[in-house]
Amino acid sequence: MASETFHTFALEQLARVLPITSRKMFGGVGVYSDGFFFALMDDDTLYLKVDDSNRTDFEARGLGPFRPFGEGGETMQYYPVPEDVLEVPEALRPWADKALDVARRARTRKRKPTAP
Repeated sequence: MASETFHTFALEQLARVLPITSRKMFGGVGVYSDGFFFALMDDDTLYLKVDDSNRTDFEARGLGPFRPFGEGGETMQYYPVPEDVLEVPEALRPWADKALDVARRARTRKRKPTAP
């Protein structure tokens, strides 16, 4: 679970760049914008949703995927936000925007057309 201090700081930073809501879930915190789940917090780390469109931004910084069950466990399509990015809203904005776009695309892919 994220500490209250980190939780408050990370949400304040995100709220400077996007309209957000959050809720506690599975021992962490889920973060939403416009109803899209695009970020999560766990153990004092903020993670953003990734796909092929933004994964290289994180990997170029040597960052890997969130592993909720430890190093040997499965990975999730969320990567940690670099500290220097989280600290500066102008730097955070493009990262958050891209993660929100990923969440929007993911929801669109899940919807399948219904037959008439």
